[in-house]
Amino acid sequence: MIGTAIGSHAPDFELPGIDDRVHHLARYLEDYRGVGVIFLCNHCPYVQSYLDRLKQIQTDFNGKGFTLIGINSNDARQYPENSFEQMKSFAQEKDLKFPYLRDATQDVAHCFGAKTTPEVFLLDGEGILRYRGSIDDCPDRPEAVKVAYLREAIASLLSEEPIVIESTQTIGSSLKWHQKGP
Repeated sequence: MIGTAIGSHAPDFELPGIDDRVHHLARYLEDYRGVGVIFLCNHCPYVQSYLDRLKQIQTDFNGKGFTLIGINSNDARQYPENSFEQMKSFAQEKDLKFPYLRDATQDVAHCFGAKTTPEVFLLDGEGILRYRGSIDDCPDRPEAVKVAYLREAIASLLSEEPIVIESTQTIGSSLKWHQKGP
């Protein structure tokens, strides 16, 4: 498998955020018992449909030792709506309450093994990957969700119980990789 396997240490990173600060994963791991690294972008319809649920997860778990960190790794040359400036506008317009970072080199996405937006990687306080995959089982209709994978994994992690479902297939748009060539 390419990327980070369940039970292994996730790659550390330092990335610029829309707040014009550099965000270091290791600092979050010092401050939180759980970190949800989620690969997002500005234009994906699946990301759009999940934003309210992600904001609610951040609200519900932030005071309990958890935070989300959004990362946009899409190629902004081919998809200018994913530029750093557009990310700032998107986050303000959508009222994001968690850090939104830019992975312009796509190194972080490659190291994690991210393939889609949205795709989540839940880390414990030691930086070990405990869950990877979808947010829940119904991207287009929040009222029809039967299994809230991420929410259940976070609750188990924070209560120091085993995570029953450690990985799920992601549903979303493919990451927009840099084109190779001349």
